[in-house]
Amino acid sequence: MTDLQAIGAAAKRAAWALANASTAQKNRALEAIAAALEEHAQEILAANAADVEAARAGGMSAAMLDRLALTPSRVCAMAEGVRDVAKLPDPVGRVLSGATLANGLEMEKITVPLGVIGIIFEARPNVTSDAAALCLKSGNACILRGGKEAIRSNTAVASAMRAALKAVGMDENCVCLIEDTARETATAMMRLNGYIDCLIPRGGAGLIRSVVENASVPVIETGVGNCHAYVEKSGDIAMAAEIVFNAKTSRPSVCNALETLLVDEEIALQALPAIAARLKEKNVELRGCARTCEILPEAVPACENDYAIEFLDYILAVKVVSGIDEALAHIRRYSSHHSECIITRDLAAARRFAREVDSAAVYVNASTRFTDGGVFGLGAEIGISTQKLHARGPMGLEAMVSYKYVLYGDGQVR
Repeated sequence: MTDLQAIGAAAKRAAWALANASTAQKNRALEAIAAALEEHAQEILAANAADVEAARAGGMSAAMLDRLALTPSRVCAMAEGVRDVAKLPDPVGRVLSGATLANGLEMEKITVPLGVIGIIFEARPNVTSDAAALCLKSGNACILRGGKEAIRSNTAVASAMRAALKAVGMDENCVCLIEDTARETATAMMRLNGYIDCLIPRGGAGLIRSVVENASVPVIETGVGNCHAYVEKSGDIAMAAEIVFNAKTSRPSVCNALETLLVDEEIALQALPAIAARLKEKNVELRGCARTCEILPEAVPACENDYAIEFLDYILAVKVVSGIDEALAHIRRYSSHHSECIITRDLAAARRFAREVDSAAVYVNASTRFTDGGVFGLGAEIGISTQKLHARGPMGLEAMVSYKYVLYGDGQVR
């Protein structure tokens, strides 16, 4: 098995130097990484093609293959994403507050890096560069461990990034990749106390659950998105059809995609056929309650589990509800606290929904697909936190630093 302690120790050493690097040094490294991704695009694409071929032969779904696949434009987007991070303000060294204490000490609260961030993710090669860029700009070294389906792609991307770091005089171990994809290695990484300061899993419910249950290092839960849309009785049906279509079909394999549709019984007869007709364009399978199946003969009966899971596919759970009370109760029961939306023309209903839904992002008359660090103006994101400590929602640079207190005195003792 891979010597994780050696990797951890190398990352720890690199993190110390990186924490003390200037903004200019970090930006120079990021620019070098972006250029390296473009320069090595053909090698990255060839490695990815081999990953995709193996995954397709192994029966991977079309939606998941889309997550895995890279194209020339996607590699260019990865490079541009790194450059976008370079343009963002440096989150390290900011004075959050200051005060003069009664004893005369001058106190400052200053942002500092977390240290070494571990990221365990599945078949998304773009995470390799996104995560590394965000960690680098926030002064954190990173240890990356992707899924076996993307190992060739991840290795090619990491190799290009590490070479770029070395070329500009920075420690290449600011970015470490664990190439051993055995389950035992992942579990060992989750317990790399003394080396990893924070572990962030990015993937489906199974991965998140495994990390939460097995990790002994601090974990930030991200990604599981059992997202809901509620069409309230006053909602504009044409708007609802467009929002649901976008939220479900624009990219069904991502965590901000819609998984459950709730429709008020007062407009279900009109709204469900209109929404179903739009979804039919993408052959979305509808799994509905008894009332849904009465209105939509093409729907198949839903089971309890259909309301509780991420499909990450062209499948949508549907339920007709008696009103906003039942809609809110359903969301409280099944939500993963990621993103929910209401389609309504009733301001009071909108305000109640926004107040009572306990999720990282709540939308009124807009698609859940907007829950994204770039869209929120944060630049690239390390993940979308569905917990409350210490970050929630899209995690950009600001979520990747902690703080310390620095106190200046002239001989005070206590």
